[in-house]
Order: sequence, then structure tokens, then C-alpha cells
Amino acid sequence: MTPVLSVRDLSVTFDTGEGPVQALHDISLDLAAGETVAVVGQSGSGKSTLASCVNRLLADNGRITAGAITLGEQDITRAPESTMTAIRGRRIGLVPQDPMTNLNPVMTVGAQITEALEVHGLASGQDARERAIDLLGQAGIDRPAARFRQYPHEFSGGMRQRVLIAIALACRPEVLLADEPTSALDVTVQRLVLDQMAELTAELGTGVLLITHDLALAAERADRVIVMHRGWVVESGDAATIIASPQHDYTERLLAAAPAMSDVKVIPTADDESAERPETLLEVSGAVRRYRIRGQREHLHAVDGIDLSIPKGRTVAIVGESGSGKSTAARLALRLERADAGTIRYRGTDLASLRGKDLLAYRRAIQPVFQNPYASLDPRYTIGQVIDEPLRVHRIGDAASRRKAVADLLDRVDLPAAYAHRRPHELSGGQRQRVAIARALALDPELVVMDEAVSALDVLVQEQILELMVDLQRDRGLSYLFISHDLAVVHLVAHHVYVMKAGKIVEHGDPDTVFRSPQHPYTQQLVAAVPRPHEQAS
Repeated sequence: MTPVLSVRDLSVTFDTGEGPVQALHDISLDLAAGETVAVVGQSGSGKSTLASCVNRLLADNGRITAGAITLGEQDITRAPESTMTAIRGRRIGLVPQDPMTNLNPVMTVGAQITEALEVHGLASGQDARERAIDLLGQAGIDRPAARFRQYPHEFSGGMRQRVLIAIALACRPEVLLADEPTSALDVTVQRLVLDQMAELTAELGTGVLLITHDLALAAERADRVIVMHRGWVVESGDAATIIASPQHDYTERLLAAAPAMSDVKVIPTADDESAERPETLLEVSGAVRRYRIRGQREHLHAVDGIDLSIPKGRTVAIVGESGSGKSTAARLALRLERADAGTIRYRGTDLASLRGKDLLAYRRAIQPVFQNPYASLDPRYTIGQVIDEPLRVHRIGDAASRRKAVADLLDRVDLPAAYAHRRPHELSGGQRQRVAIARALALDPELVVMDEAVSALDVLVQEQILELMVDLQRDRGLSYLFISHDLAVVHLVAHHVYVMKAGKIVEHGDPDTVFRSPQHPYTQQLVAAVPRPHEQAS
């Protein structure tokens, strides 16, 4: 039987200022109709380059130097752009990783889905609208008819990712390239979306090439797994077999680094359990944040009367599905937004009362690390300038002392001092996130707000970042507000966890207790949805 996609002996080279760099070495794979093949590996392993080759969207400085790519019986290795334009979207669907840069900010999400249908002549007018609304619902968007008229900035990150999935599925393609499709999604929505993908595969015989750094996800969802490292395939085979008995040491490292709910916690604990309770740095009481929904009279309560506290030297986590209010709570804590009701106090002072120098002092004491290191670093700045910027803004030290501070901060996050002269695009995703942490530490804050700061990182880099967080907490007494949809990671690093749903806190407590004996049905649903590759292999 002819595979829907065949890659044979594929090699790719990129031309750089330092000469040609080979990114892929003799890659071969077959994807059958209705089959899901997962390609796993850390950042820089060549996973996304492989996906770009299949869709013929390599960067301008990249070229296929050997091998062939066949779609059905059609060789598309060097097909003209006009041919590929007709194939992309119609025969090969793509779910890219970053929803912020892949949705048009000036078009409604509904218009972007109907556009995909209309461009390929599959539907138009009212029929396209109805199909688009149906696709939004299938992708897990609540009230799809109302959401159809909204713009991407009115959606949460996870909801934007679901829109991309709806667009990719609109034309019912033969091959679906899913490049880290659920890295921004909580486990319950991830399951819903992937279940929907599985239904499409079963109904239409669509082959799914799943590009992911999440080995747990690959083990749960893929028929076969291909492990890539530095552009080479180092291991491939049946998913259950690879998880149960990895043959390559790199695969063993990936498995060992993947956090599991059963892992031993890594957070620092007090030496003396009888020691006094730490003081409270930040206290949120009855906080409410409402947003007006376009075209409707009612307001959306993104945060609806929540209470939480963050003690000094502790990690407090908020978990919940996309749109639950986690990131809004983080923005309120950072005073990037103001609460419509309730109070937020820092060391007893109401944030709403802060002005001038007092507000500037608060900005210095609490620092953010956001999810996307691509978007949070200015591409025009060198790494040294990125880290130096908060010192300049707060007029700390002279040029010489700031240069030394930058070197010290780079060392603290385990990056070479020479990186100060590089720009963000010259670093990997994990390195960029280390830079973001270094920038957050520049002002010696008491509290760092980490909003999905490790969700887009592969497990090996994620492990390094989490270890760095714990070391800094142990050495400097840092407090963290850790926003995440990854329950296994939260279990590892958090002292206390709050579970949010629809703007409300439905359960909170010690992570061991909350995750092992969840009381609320929603928490039970979250815990049940966590992939467990090690259990599957046993």
C-alpha cells in the first residue's frame, strides 16, 4: 500500500555566516493513511526542519541537498511554488507552534477559518460560516458562534492555538503536520483536541506527523516514534516498545528528564519544620477582573473573586485550562492590569494605591518571565543590552558596573559571558528563556512571576530551567508565582497549588494532596488527563 507521505534519505543544509551547516542527515520515514508518527527530540534536533521540508517552507538560506519527499504518488521535493500553493492547506494541513505569529491580528478568527475553506473552493458564504463555527466547536472553543466574530487578541494563548487547529482541519487534508500543536494547551483541552484529531484520522484516513518535545504525548498518541538528535534519527519503532525499552542513550535521557506525577519533589524545604511561617509577600483578596465581549452585553469574568497568598521563599502555582484566568491573575499581580473589585496587597500595601516612586519600587521587586522567549526579547538588542535594560531604566550603577552585572547574571543562568554580544535569534529557545530569567533577576526581585515559562521547552532544557529556579530559590530566597498547565511540573516545584476554572479557585492545597486525592471534579479531570508514558510501558 502506498504511504500518504514518504521521505527518503533527506539531507538539508543551511548557509550561514560561518559556512554551510547540515541540519538533517539522511532522514527516512513513511506515514500511512490513518497513522500517527511522532518525531521527538530536544530543541535543535531537526524536528521542525523536517516538517518545513515536507511543506516546502524552508528558510531562504536552507536547501534540500539530497533525498526525496513524496506525497501519495507525487514527488514534491522540487515541485514549483504554484504546485505547493495548491497543496498546502488542501492536501497538507499545518498546525504551527506559535499562535501569536500565525494568526492575522486584523481579521476575526471566523474570517480566517472561512478563508481557508474559500481559497480551496470547499465552501463559501453562509455554508463556509456554518462550517467554520462547527470547526471552532470541534476544536474545543466554547460558544463558537459568538467567538466566530472575535479577534485573536481577545482569545487566550491556548484558545488561539485551537483556532489554528481548526484552520488546519478545515480542508480535511491527507497529511496533517502538527508542529508542537498542544504545547500551549492544558491537559484536558490537549486531550479534547487530540481526540478530535484522532477522529479525523479514523474517518478520513489522514496521516498525522506529530512534531513534539513531549515524549509522554508521543507515547500516548503515536503509533510509531522517531527520535531525532542533532539532525540524525537515533532510534525509531513502535511507541510502546521505545518507551519500555529504549535502545539509545539519548532516548533514555529524554525519558529520564520527562517529569512524572510520581517523581520526587525538588523544591527546597525548611531545615527546621518547627520554624515560624514565612511572611506573606503578596496577598490577593476577592479579586475580580471583567472584560467586555465584543458584540455582547454581558461581561466575561476572567477572574471572579479569587483569594490567594504567596509567602516569602515559596513557590505558589496556579493551574487550570486555557481561559481559566491563570494569566489574568498573573497580570493583576504584576499590576499590568487593575482589578475591578477586591484587593491585592504587597507587604500589606494595596497595589491600587501605588503611584510614582512607590510603583517604580514595586516594579523592581516583582519581575515577570513570560511563556514565549521569542516574543519577550527585543530582536534589535544584543543579549547584553536585553539584560542591562532594567538596570538602565532604574538608573542602577554606571556602564562599567552594569557590564559586570550582565556577566554575573549570564554566569548565574549558566550562559557564557560571550553571549552578551549575540542577538536573540542566535540562541536556542532554552537559551533565550535563560536570558529572560537573567533579565528578571537583574533588579534582585523578591518575587518572580513565571507565566507558562517552561511549557514550550523540550524536557532536557525544561529540566535545566527548573533546576535553576530551585537553586535560585535556595540561594536567594526567591518567591515564585508559577503559572502552568503542566501538573507534573507543578508537582515537582510548587509548595502550594491553586486550581482555577472559569475565573474561580475550585481547590487549593499541597500539590501532593491535591493531585493524589483531588476533591473537586474538575481537578479530578485534570489529573486523569495527564499522560503517563512510564505507566503505559509497565
